[in-house]
Amino acid sequence: MVRDGYWYAISLLLVATVVRFFTADWFASWLLVAVPVLLAAFFLWFFRDPERKIPAGPGLVVSPADGKITEVAPIHTPDGDRIRLSIFLSVFDVHVNRSPIAGVVRRVRYKKGEYLNAMDPASAERNEQSVVTMEGEGCLIMFKLIAGLLARRIVFLPKEGDTLLRGERIGLIKFGSRCDLVLPGDAHIRVERGQHVKGGESILADVEVTSYEPMLLKEVMETRR
Repeated sequence: MVRDGYWYAISLLLVATVVRFFTADWFASWLLVAVPVLLAAFFLWFFRDPERKIPAGPGLVVSPADGKITEVAPIHTPDGDRIRLSIFLSVFDVHVNRSPIAGVVRRVRYKKGEYLNAMDPASAERNEQSVVTMEGEGCLIMFKLIAGLLARRIVFLPKEGDTLLRGERIGLIKFGSRCDLVLPGDAHIRVERGQHVKGGESILADVEVTSYEPMLLKEVMETRR
């Protein structure tokens, strides 16, 4: 459970208590109390944070988010050809984000923007977002945590220079949102449009490995325990 869920739930239960105390009519008070109690239960469910089985092996790229694959497309960038995967997170998906690879956070850039529906392709460029560049196993990847119509806050915890393990928790986007992942143009894609994926567990692609440092990653893992 993400800590935010407890804060929302406790606040709503306090509201329910106050409403019950100050409402004289017994039947009306319980009707009014039901609303914040149900909302508290929803927030506890929404901010769930289940454990995931992280795939092992060099070159694997796992999903940074739960949701549905809405795009798998080649794109052209100033740095060459790339492949973009887009994941749509509905309000029913787990919203904890995870690191797609084992590597170092090279750059974190926050961009203010709009709150278009996350299903709208224009949201990838126009919406509020955090853009993260990571380097690991000899390749660079970029992913964007993008706010949606309801999402109004992006939480990204690591800082530039931090070393992350594949599938490690890195933050969350509250409520409906979108996550884009930009991979090298020669990446072998293992998913297709319309497929539902799980953050940290579903393999999206594998990339050619030019360097692999298992001992470094083992040391990082020991510090996480």
